[in-house]
Amino acid sequence: MKVYSKIELNNYHQSLTYDDISLIPIEISRIRSRNEALTSCDFLGVKLSLPVISSPMDTVTGIEMAKELTNLGCIGILNRFDSSLDFILKDENLGEIRSVSVALNCSEELIEKLAAKNYLICIDTANANNKEVLKKTEDIKKKYSVNIIVGNIAHGASLQQLEDSGADAVRVGIGSGSVCTTSIQTGIGIGQVSSLLDVLFARGEKKLKIKIIADGGIKSAGDVAKAMALGADAVMLGRMLSGTRETPGEVIKYNGQLWKKYRGSASFGVKMRNEFIEGEETMVAYKGSVKNTIDSISDGLKSSMSYMNCFNLDELRNTETFAILSNSSYLERLPKM
Repeated sequence: MKVYSKIELNNYHQSLTYDDISLIPIEISRIRSRNEALTSCDFLGVKLSLPVISSPMDTVTGIEMAKELTNLGCIGILNRFDSSLDFILKDENLGEIRSVSVALNCSEELIEKLAAKNYLICIDTANANNKEVLKKTEDIKKKYSVNIIVGNIAHGASLQQLEDSGADAVRVGIGSGSVCTTSIQTGIGIGQVSSLLDVLFARGEKKLKIKIIADGGIKSAGDVAKAMALGADAVMLGRMLSGTRETPGEVIKYNGQLWKKYRGSASFGVKMRNEFIEGEETMVAYKGSVKNTIDSISDGLKSSMSYMNCFNLDELRNTETFAILSNSSYLERLPKM
């Protein structure tokens, strides 16, 4: 069996997703217990216990989610549709919020308020390869000392321009979200593994500092481990955090089971007008506290690190031992009920 390095995966003749690869432990691990593995990191000046960022979707990150993720050592990006943004404009304290998403047409007043409170600003667009995104990023950076997240991209060709405009981090992934129909509607997109590696190598070749956020396609703690091993600085989660108590929206009881709504940012439910739709709406089972989900991700990531002989995330990012799975190899690993 061939063991693939990152560069070999990047040069593979097909576009790859998380389901197409696995990590291969080849060293005797120095780690006695997974609790010795450290998942803490520094992300744009923020000390995190776990490199997890919530997606700024209106059914994922409202004020309650953003606060709780901060308490858990993660980042919650308050979605730009949330009425809590009004509190910022009124100079009211939102507590432990670290990041807020904004639209391209957001007001100067809002940016000034966010900058004064030292929030991370996420310019929330579907396509960062756009001159208006570059211009907005440049305008904010010229006036304020803030960290800016932009997105999304699927390839590293524009990475230099994004960093030159002032972007501090970029969301990588187009069309891979579980309720995103962009690839179906537009024919755009690359498998997440291939997207991450292309951006990673573009950053290295040009000696850039921009942070990489793996955004989309993550279904499990194992996928989080794969994303970090591929070189991501953090992962962005939507589906995995959906349905938890802290997400916006009511708990719905149907057929004796509890549910919550989950929808894409470009779905009709968000746009509420008759125009091109690139997102679906669905219901997900109620999961209880988001802390349970975060703890599960942390445990899975630490276990992966113990297998891979990695005491910290930097060591995990240096992983160079991957397998490419056949469809049968992937199916063999699924639980059989």
